[in-house]
Amino acid sequence: MKDYRQTSVKKNLWLRARIFQAIRRFFIDKDYLEVETPCRIPAPAPEAHIDAVPSDRWFLQTSPELCMKRLLAAGYPRIFQICKCFRQQERGRRHLPEFTMLEWYHEGINYFDMMTQCEDLIWFVAQNSGFGDAIVYQGKRIDLKTPWNRMSVCEAFDNFASISMETAISRDRFDEVIACEIEPHLGQNKPLFLYDYPMSSGALARMKPDNPLFAERFELYICGLELCNAFTELTDPTEQRMRFEKEQTYRHLSGKQVTPMPEKFLNALKFMPEASGNALGIDRLVMLLADSGQIDDVTAFTPEEL
Repeated sequence: MKDYRQTSVKKNLWLRARIFQAIRRFFIDKDYLEVETPCRIPAPAPEAHIDAVPSDRWFLQTSPELCMKRLLAAGYPRIFQICKCFRQQERGRRHLPEFTMLEWYHEGINYFDMMTQCEDLIWFVAQNSGFGDAIVYQGKRIDLKTPWNRMSVCEAFDNFASISMETAISRDRFDEVIACEIEPHLGQNKPLFLYDYPMSSGALARMKPDNPLFAERFELYICGLELCNAFTELTDPTEQRMRFEKEQTYRHLSGKQVTPMPEKFLNALKFMPEASGNALGIDRLVMLLADSGQIDDVTAFTPEEL
């Protein structure tokens, strides 16, 4: 007897395959090298609110970021990867503990250049997956014509939050306010880049030269759905070590597991060129184009079925 859920999502799995093919065409046409890095590593990037899955004495990657940046440092100027990532305690309507990530890096550009590249990518994928200038997601029409909207995090707090950004940070409620009060308003008619995050929320991002309280980081939202996280990359190994130590201290004081310091990454960082990188959740991109309200509808198997 056929499994009903796998049968019901067949259309979305075909769309998912077309999206993968379009992503690869986009990057290959722009002279990017597709790479593969290990998904099991000895030391993930220390991040306060992301919990790595242990694998013997190592960890399943939460992102391919550290290994890909080591490739940048070794002289690969444009690289991309589609891979599986793993995070503990992430399961919900928009979350899976094992999910598919697209990550790419480009030497010599900043986060504003990366915004434009992100627009071009998603436009290309939509056009090559059977969509036009607009899509409909959960009953709302989203105009995909570029350029897309941009809003700073400060503006978003002023417009939508019940407390100030400074108060949210001091009470350790920044992520909560973003998720519950701000995100539902973002990208409702046209995609929106939310940019210039406070430094406390940009552990691997370069600080703004004219305002060191903020990081050169952005996230993309379409119809309230967060799709990607991108930075102008921090390339100072001393500053990066200090930030990792701060993240480790937070995890220790919160009673969370503290992972080893990624020394080989820090040693390579001094050779890394100026660059920008982007991490995009492919499952969520498929959700968007499939007009699906939950991530289960765009995957062949959920954890509960295994």
